[in-house]
Amino acid sequence: MAVFKYKLQNVLDIKYRMEDQARAVFGAAQAKLNEEEAIRDHLIERRIAYETRGRKLREEILNPDEMRDNDRAVENIRGQIKEQEKNVEAARKEVDKARELLTDAMQERKIHEKLKENSFEEFKQEINAAESKEVDELVSYTYGERIKTENNRVKDNSNDG
Repeated sequence: MAVFKYKLQNVLDIKYRMEDQARAVFGAAQAKLNEEEAIRDHLIERRIAYETRGRKLREEILNPDEMRDNDRAVENIRGQIKEQEKNVEAARKEVDKARELLTDAMQERKIHEKLKENSFEEFKQEINAAESKEVDELVSYTYGERIKTENNRVKDNSNDG
């Protein structure tokens, strides 16, 4: 029996590896984005805590030094949040770029898988055609042998009579 061997199997294997690498890069980029968002969320929580503390300071006995320190802390944390938003946006862009690379790698792999499927279908058709040819030859040979046998019988019967 014939064995199917895809001529471009090494290319398909490379496409699988490229897709795996793109998937790993995407995963790392997504993890970095999640980390940057977690840092931002933590900074926002700290800002809210500082603002809450500032409101309490204004309700209690006024202490200008504490209020000034609190106001500075709020402004400082707001600056950190703005900076962190930039980090989040940069990480988001990296995720988008990694997603595009992964999508491209998946499409290339799918194209090569489809080519392999088409090649296999072609191979099966060739095998079926070869088998049909063998069957036709066998039927023709068998029919020819039967005709010869019948002709020989007819000759033998005519020689007897």
